Amino acid sequence: MRRFSLLIPLAGCILSVVSERAVAAPSPYSTMIVFGDSLSDSGHYPGVGSGMRFTNLTGPTYKEYRGEEYAGVAPTRLGIKLGIAPADLRPSTSPGNFLTGEPDGNNWAVGGYRTDQILNSIKTESKVAFPDDWALVGGYVLRSKPGYLVQNSFTADPKALYFISGGGNDFLQGKVTNPAEAGQAAQRLAASAHTLQQAGARYIMVWLLPDLGLTPAVYGTPTQAGTSALSALFNHELTQQLAQIDAEVIPLNIPLLLREAIADPTRYGLALGQDLVATCFNGEECTENPQYGLNSATPNPAKLLFNDSVHPTETGQQLIADYAYSLLATPWELTLLPVMAQGSLNAHQDQLRHQWAGDNGHWQAVGQWRPLLAGGGQRLEIDKQATSVSADGKGYNLSIGTSYRLDETWRFGVAGGFYRQRLETGANESDYKLNSYMGSVFAQYQHNHWWGDAALTLGRLDYDSLKRKFALGVGEGMEQGQADGHLRALSTRLGYEIVQAADLWQLSPFISADYSRVEVNRYEEKGRRSTALNYEEQTLVSKRLGAGLLASYQATPQTLLFGEAAHEHEFQSDIQRLNTALNSLPNNRFKLEGYTPPSNLGRISLGASHRLTADLRLQATYNVRKSDGVTQQGANIGLSLNY
Repeated sequence: MRRFSLLIPLAGCILSVVSERAVAAPSPYSTMIVFGDSLSDSGHYPGVGSGMRFTNLTGPTYKEYRGEEYAGVAPTRLGIKLGIAPADLRPSTSPGNFLTGEPDGNNWAVGGYRTDQILNSIKTESKVAFPDDWALVGGYVLRSKPGYLVQNSFTADPKALYFISGGGNDFLQGKVTNPAEAGQAAQRLAASAHTLQQAGARYIMVWLLPDLGLTPAVYGTPTQAGTSALSALFNHELTQQLAQIDAEVIPLNIPLLLREAIADPTRYGLALGQDLVATCFNGEECTENPQYGLNSATPNPAKLLFNDSVHPTETGQQLIADYAYSLLATPWELTLLPVMAQGSLNAHQDQLRHQWAGDNGHWQAVGQWRPLLAGGGQRLEIDKQATSVSADGKGYNLSIGTSYRLDETWRFGVAGGFYRQRLETGANESDYKLNSYMGSVFAQYQHNHWWGDAALTLGRLDYDSLKRKFALGVGEGMEQGQADGHLRALSTRLGYEIVQAADLWQLSPFISADYSRVEVNRYEEKGRRSTALNYEEQTLVSKRLGAGLLASYQATPQTLLFGEAAHEHEFQSDIQRLNTALNSLPNNRFKLEGYTPPSNLGRISLGASHRLTADLRLQATYNVRKSDGVTQQGANIGLSLNY
């Protein structure tokens, strides 16, 4: 999409990887493979250092032939944030690679490519050539090689992230002049995604074409309105075509993102009071910005949206990269919402078990009730996984309940609790809050050496504040929403007392079985911004079998010490997937991987029950649950009274 006047001699080209600091993040993709035009070209044409990219130089002079690198393009910046191997982000068909013997990378985007050439680079041949309209050397091929699928036996890596941009050169080279041609160009770009899907690709990110009427090349000219209309027609056809592809196609609503940046420039680090659409940084085929342009007294491309007549500056490239990353990172955070609810359920069930352990051998008399009032706090720590981020949570709870002793062997009861949780997660500390309302009915059995218990729990979930935060240029983006849901669970244990009841010590091995189902209902973030999303229902099912040991010691006539240790195996440990769509593109849904439940869990609890009077008991407990990557701790204190 750019004139090639910035080329310097091929022999002087030494290519290397763009140097940017990678951020710690989940790494769910095996690699990243890029197709497109100059907006995504990572350096196919010769230039200083890593090769020429179609954006501004990095400074301090921002001028050619000063040894300054070009700023990174959006897919390279995105790849670095995703932790993709630097060598994979290099250009695929660079003449410089061929001359120096450097290995090719996975970026097949070449400046000047139309949609037909993008498709060819996938299924037939990749070419890097001088523009056709150049005198004497126009059309001369600098390098060619078989296309991506040809090189890979027409098999696409299903774990890779594929990134596609294109369509602008069809307009700029006069191939799109009417609605029919706009639709055909969009179909060719969608065919690139479809061809990859047919070869096995599962995760494909596709740019919507920026509004070319809002670029310095066209803005303010007689063709502006028509170009904008054709851009919109291109995107309409493109989104319709993409919605039919059987893959996880993630659309980037670039035209909406850029309109938002123009409307609120300071939020994105752009200059206030400047015409960001009619002016550019370097003055190439556009009006140079008088305050921040290349030849001004204070040159600063980061303050402007366009480097030249059609290409973004480093600020625009970073905005696009951050925008893309925010969509990919969303399931890493949002699939933790059911995990929060599971944490509340764990705390509720632990409170019941603690009360039962403290009552071991000290049930109330037959026909008596025993009310319970307890409060406590929890802490939840989740480590980073390949497909989810680390998180820190904390919360508190208040529980009430009562039990009734029916006869010598049976006791029944009910219990309810309110649980408040807050979870902070992600690089920008997204903030998610949950209110849980739990209710249980339970039964206990003890006869001779045998004992058992069972509890049925129902819960209502109220996620009253869901603030998803993410980087967006120099600032921070945030989308908010609310959700609700529910859960149900069944927990059972069967144990055998191996020490005589008259002894101060009691020791009981047991087996356990647990089932739970957490459902978070569909919800939508507020507004229709480019970054606002909506989510389909999430379901987290747990099926566990375990074995453990329950012990108690009558330290004094009034004080009972008790503890429990158990190990459980989780049979539902499949990766959770989040079904998502942009609010601005509701028909283009995609499903990405998130949290993976651990397959094994260990838990330990310690407590003391002290009789204050003949009918009043005080109890305090501490417990910890530990699995591969998840730690939950809790402390509770409660009172129970016989009457």
